[in-house]
Amino acid sequence: MVRTVGVEEELLLVDPDSGEPKALAAAVLARAAQDDPGQDVFEKELFGQMLEFATHPQSDMGALGEEIVRCRKEAARHAGQIGCGVAALATSPLPVSPSLSVNERYQWLAERYGIPTWDQLVCGCHVHVSVESDEEGIAVLDRIRPWLQVLRAISANSPFWQGRNTGYASYRSRVWNRWPSAGPTELFGSAERYHRQVADMVATGVILDEGMAYFDSRLSARYPTVEIRVADVCLCAETAVLIATLVRALVETAAGEWRAGRPAPDPRVSLLRLADWQAARFGLEEDLLDPVTLRPRPAARVLDSLLEYAGDALTGSGDADRAARAVEELLRRGNGAREQRALLERTGSLRDVVTECVRRTQG
Repeated sequence: MVRTVGVEEELLLVDPDSGEPKALAAAVLARAAQDDPGQDVFEKELFGQMLEFATHPQSDMGALGEEIVRCRKEAARHAGQIGCGVAALATSPLPVSPSLSVNERYQWLAERYGIPTWDQLVCGCHVHVSVESDEEGIAVLDRIRPWLQVLRAISANSPFWQGRNTGYASYRSRVWNRWPSAGPTELFGSAERYHRQVADMVATGVILDEGMAYFDSRLSARYPTVEIRVADVCLCAETAVLIATLVRALVETAAGEWRAGRPAPDPRVSLLRLADWQAARFGLEEDLLDPVTLRPRPAARVLDSLLEYAGDALTGSGDADRAARAVEELLRRGNGAREQRALLERTGSLRDVVTECVRRTQG
């Protein structure tokens, strides 16, 4: 049976003319509830300038892509009714003063972590893939660790921050890693060890609950899935679908290796951090660290290796040709970071970058 996949995307709410972020999430959610009573697609996030949506679990990637596009358009419609726009940007190119959402949990974060909390106006894309058990899930998490940095590079869509060019393709990832529980993990080995580690982390009092174990990939606390959390929200919906396609193939490949008794690779966390930094800094524009050797290798060749590594799973789900075409198009067009920089070079204005991204987000 083909595994189901669900995607959560966080969008930036902006003034459609000035491009400045607007703290209007509560008003957008109220409009969504009025237009569609009982809707469970849209939710608030840490800051009022953010809006989150979640797709339903899908087994067909075409259907998943259609739902992502539909959710983006619905978000844009609800926002437009109150004079707001939505942009699939992982950071705000323009200066912004974040407005904390009214929520006891969010208040705890702000009081506990101080200034770094206020930097977290960042938008990600989380991919959920179904697993049969926690044991299978942990076997998957242990085996996909070296490949997560490649997903980071593909999705990179945050080159600008508070009106400045950061030099990074995914600056969101650098901001996100300020949380004390964020980043790559060591091998867990078993579901029991995973749950014990999370419980120990909660017991320290440094994090509030298991939902704050912000690992790059983790067992979902709400669904029978593994949750892959490294991706920036992607400017193009097609890139989000590619990320979801590759994640499912990695999960299926890793589960197959586990069932066959193959041991998980065990690269050191220090090297995984370096690989992740390289991906965040350059995206697909320079070398990545090869997931097998952890030595520099051209990004296009690393993507080819990913397609080859997960090839049987992609073929089995009927996604091999789609994924190959999407990778070819991605390398031609570039990820969101490259597209944003090209827009700035053409227009000379970060405001124009945002307004054009609003248009592209709405399809």
